[in-house]
Amino acid sequence: MKKKHHTILLADDHTILRAGLRSILNNKSDLDVVAEVDNGNDAIKLALAIKPDLLLTDLSMPKMNGTDAIRELKKRLPDLKCLVLTMHATEEHIHMAFNAGANGYILKDDSHEELITAINTVLNGKTYLSPSITGNVITGFLNASNSCNPATPLNRLTNREREVIKLIAEGHRSKDIAEYLSISIKTVEKHRSNLMRKLDLHSISSLTNYAIQNGLVNPS
Repeated sequence: MKKKHHTILLADDHTILRAGLRSILNNKSDLDVVAEVDNGNDAIKLALAIKPDLLLTDLSMPKMNGTDAIRELKKRLPDLKCLVLTMHATEEHIHMAFNAGANGYILKDDSHEELITAINTVLNGKTYLSPSITGNVITGFLNASNSCNPATPLNRLTNREREVIKLIAEGHRSKDIAEYLSISIKTVEKHRSNLMRKLDLHSISSLTNYAIQNGLVNPS
């Protein structure tokens, strides 16, 4: 019996990586990369337009990160399968991705064979987690089960606050952020003030460093 043909949308801000992924995946008779984008905002727009079977996305991308893109797409395309392909192996990133609605999580250090296994697993309706980070997740789960520690500052940020801190870290001015997010400059400044208060940070440079250290934006 002929295998079902599956369409894939790639989202990653590295052109060479996307080209490599396209070559690997298109060599599989049942997989077809139909489009690619370099940021989460375009991933949402294109996914809504072409309705692929799978979104293969990085987490750290310009304008909108992969976690927020997954969260928005799962609301609007609940049947879309989302597989994260990233360099971030921390328990916090993994938790945020799955909490947003990701169906699988794999690292860029994993093999091509592992990637194909992850894709097939997710497309078959199952959850996939890279074997190389399973230990991190189990440790995090056990620590959470035996601790009453509050959520991390990053987890306490709202979706809008994560969007704002990302755009600030990318060097956008308040006016540009307001226009991009369709909000007022005053609202942007309020979000910035809330971010500094919640994160106990007191300058734009410290906000930028925090965003880079927590994978919200790639260092330039």
